[in-house]
Amino acid sequence: MSLSKKQIKYIQSKKNSIPAEKIAKELNVDISEVKKIIGSEEKLKPPKYFYLILFSLPFLFFIVLEISLRIFNYGYNLDTWVSATDDKYMLNPDFAWRYFNNVKSVPTSIEDFFDKEKKDNAFRVFVLGGSSAAGYPYMPLGSFSRYIRKRLELSYPNNTIEVVNLSLTAVNSYTIRDIIKDVLEQKPDLILIYAGHNEYYGALGVGSLEYLGSSVMMVNTAIWLNKFKTVQLIKNFIRWGREVLSSNEEKQKSGTLMSRMAKNQFIAYKSETFNAGINQFTENFKDILKWITNKKVHVIIGTLASNLKDQPPFVSQKSNKFPAADSIYKLAELEYSNNNFHKADSLYRLAKDLDELRFRAPEKINYSIKELARIFNIPVADIDSLFESESPNGITGNNLMTDHLHPILHGYQLMGKLFYEIMSKMNYLPIGAHPQIPFNKQDSITIAQFPFSGLDSTIADFRIKVLKNDWPFVKNPQSFPRKNYWQLNSYKDSIAYDIVIDKMNWIKGHELLANYYLRKNDMNNYLATMNSLIYQYPVVVEYYDNVALELIKRKMYDDAYNILLSRYKIKPGEFCTKWLGNINLYKNRILPAIKYLKESYEFNPNDTQTLYNLAGAYALNKDIAKALEMVNRCLSLDKNYPGAQNLKNQLLAISKNQK
Repeated sequence: MSLSKKQIKYIQSKKNSIPAEKIAKELNVDISEVKKIIGSEEKLKPPKYFYLILFSLPFLFFIVLEISLRIFNYGYNLDTWVSATDDKYMLNPDFAWRYFNNVKSVPTSIEDFFDKEKKDNAFRVFVLGGSSAAGYPYMPLGSFSRYIRKRLELSYPNNTIEVVNLSLTAVNSYTIRDIIKDVLEQKPDLILIYAGHNEYYGALGVGSLEYLGSSVMMVNTAIWLNKFKTVQLIKNFIRWGREVLSSNEEKQKSGTLMSRMAKNQFIAYKSETFNAGINQFTENFKDILKWITNKKVHVIIGTLASNLKDQPPFVSQKSNKFPAADSIYKLAELEYSNNNFHKADSLYRLAKDLDELRFRAPEKINYSIKELARIFNIPVADIDSLFESESPNGITGNNLMTDHLHPILHGYQLMGKLFYEIMSKMNYLPIGAHPQIPFNKQDSITIAQFPFSGLDSTIADFRIKVLKNDWPFVKNPQSFPRKNYWQLNSYKDSIAYDIVIDKMNWIKGHELLANYYLRKNDMNNYLATMNSLIYQYPVVVEYYDNVALELIKRKMYDDAYNILLSRYKIKPGEFCTKWLGNINLYKNRILPAIKYLKESYEFNPNDTQTLYNLAGAYALNKDIAKALEMVNRCLSLDKNYPGAQNLKNQLLAISKNQK
C-alpha cells in the first residue's frame, strides 16, 4: 500500500518525537513503510563531520594564506624589537604600522638601544609617550630621557645604564597599552610615562584620521589583528583602491603628521566625543598600570603641561552651554594684566578646555592621571605644577614652551630633573650602588655635559618654523616656505634645512658638518658635533676611532684617551687597545700600557709599532726576557724598524749584566 502525501508529511514531522511503531499504529499502516520514509531521510542527511569541514574551510584558507605571506615576507615586519647589533635590540622602525592605515610613512623612535641579555649590573628604564616624551623638536638628543640617561651615567659609572625611549609622534594610550607587555618582558627596573596630549588625534583616537570607533575593546582587538600579514594584505588592497579613486588634491595633502591626523577637527567641550576621549585614556591606562604593578615594576607617570598664557585657542565656538573659547581667553588676559594671576590661570585653563581643536590635553586628563596614580598607588611627576612654578606669575607660556605643548630644551631638562628627583625619593635608583657625584651637584654637571650641538639647536628651530607655518597655526597654508624664508646664513643652517625637509638624514648631516669643522681645524665644534653622533649611536665604534685618530694627530692625548676608553667598553679592538697602550706608555703608566698593548698584539700580532712599544713597556717593567721576545718579533717583521735594533742591543746588555 502506497502512502499518501499527507501521511508522508506527517511521518517526516513526527520522526524525531514519536517512535516509528506508534506512527504506524496511528496511521494504520505497515511499520516497514514508516521506516522506509525515515530511513531514506537519514541517508540523505550529511554526517556531522561534513559541517565541521564546511565551517573549517575559511579558517584553513586564512591560516594557509597567513603562513604563505610570512614565508614570502610580505608587507612590514611588525615585531616590537629588531636587532640593532648582534647583542642589542631597538624598537622596530616599522612598528607603528600597527596603528596607521592612511599615511605614507609612520613615525619612528629616537633609536635607543639595549642589551638582548640584561647584564647583572644593568639599570634599565623605559620611557613611553608621544612627541613631547620623544623630545620634539629637539629629537633625538633633547628629550627628558636623555637628561636622565646622562645623569645616571655620570652618577653611576660602574653600572650599565639603559634609558630606552620608545615614544612616537602622533600616538596615544592605545599604542602604550599595546606595547607594554613586550616592555615588561625586557625586565625593566623602571617605566616613565608622559602621555595624554594625543588622546584625541593620535592614531586610533576618537578624533583621528585612523578612527575605528569609540569602543576601547574593539579598537584594541583591531590592533591585535593588525599584527597578522593577512590583515596587512586586506588593508593594502583597501588603501590601493582608495588611492585609485581619490582626487589629485587629496593625494597631495601635506603638513605635519598631527595636522593630517586631525580628521574630526572640532570636538566640543563635554560632548559625546570629548567624553569618549577621556574614557579611552582612562580605560587603556587602567590596563597599562594594572599590568605594570602586577609585575611589581616601578612606574612614574607625569601630568601634562601646556602653553596656557601665550597660545590662544585654535577653534572657538559658542554653544548653548558654554561660551566661546576666545572670549574666555581674553578675560584671562585681562585678569593677568590686572595682576589677578590665580583667576587668570583658571580662565586660561578653561579657555584651553573650550578650544574645540584638541591638540592640548584637557584638564580632565590630568585629573585622570592623578586619580589612576592614587588607585594604583604609584608616584606622579607633576610636570604641570613644575612648569607653573618655573613661570612668571605661575602661568606657563612661551618661557618654557616652543609652541602649544612642546617644551623648550630647558623645559625638557626640568622634566628630567623632576622625574629623577622622584626616582631618588622613591629609591628607584640603581640598587646597591652609590652615586659618584653628590646629589646636589648632579643636575648642574649633567646640564654642563649635556651632548647637544649647535646643529641640533638649529634643526629644532627650523622644525618649529615648519610647524607654525602649517595648520592650525596658519588657517589656510598655501605652500611650504621658500628657501629665502629660512635665512640660511651658514653651512650649518643649510644642513639643518636639508634635514628638516627630509633631503638628508640626521646622521649624514652631522657627519658632513663634523668634517667641515675638521677641515677648518675648528676642534671645539668638531668634537661637539661628533659627541652628538656618538651619544646618539654609541654602538657605531667607527665614530670613536675616527675622533680618537684626529685627536692623536694633534697630540690631544687626554681627550683621545677618554674617547678610546669609551670605545673599549663597548667593543675592544686593535686600534683602541693599541692607542690606549701607547698613551699610557707615553704617560709612564707602565702596567696599564702592558695590559692594552698585549690585547692589541692579540688582535694583530704583525703590528710592528705595537711590538716595539710593548717591548719598551716590558723593559720599563724590568721584564727583560719578554721585552727581548717582542723586539725580536718586531725586527723579524721589519729589520729596519726605527729604534728597534738599538733597543735590542740595550736589552742584551742589561741581560748580560744581570747574569
